[in-house]
Amino acid sequence: MLRYIIIILTIGLLASCRPTTFTPKPTGYFRIDTPAKHEYQKFEKAEYPYSFEYPTYSRLEKDSLFFSEKAKNPYWLNINVFPLGGTINLTYLSIASKEEYLKMVNDSYGLSAFHEKKADYIHEEVYRNKYGVTGTIYTVGGNAASRIQFTATDSMHHFIRGALYFDVTPNADSLKPATDFLEQDINHFLETIQFK
Repeated sequence: MLRYIIIILTIGLLASCRPTTFTPKPTGYFRIDTPAKHEYQKFEKAEYPYSFEYPTYSRLEKDSLFFSEKAKNPYWLNINVFPLGGTINLTYLSIASKEEYLKMVNDSYGLSAFHEKKADYIHEEVYRNKYGVTGTIYTVGGNAASRIQFTATDSMHHFIRGALYFDVTPNADSLKPATDFLEQDINHFLETIQFK
């Protein structure tokens, strides 16, 4: 009887020994360390037609991408947030007429709607700050190139369009911590921007 039990156990052990199959680990993302807290400094220069507050952990640079001898845009700025690899592009235009203003609004909407190809949704939110500046914040869902875009205007003389970009391939999941952190900085920018 003991012999049969040993034979059955040996057959059972041999039958249960299969080659090990390896399964790959799911794709992971690098850890994004955001600054400990939001701190701001004032941007106010006499030669610029606007002022605002921007993060202390960022650096302002003139946008030189679209500069040429014929068309200079001296008031275009980039807020580079190097710790997170993000850039907030600010494009400034002066308003000469009501028709021109309406074209700027429509163009801005069109640039945001351009992301519909990759976007899961586009949410629009209208705002007004204590300085009388109004505008629209566009939140783009999904793997679009720019998750947050916005406009800021006094509707008479000044118009700013802004967009948040990262210098990596868009992936909403991996960029979520950085995007959420910078969303608060963009909201602070919109609360503090004023035109001269």
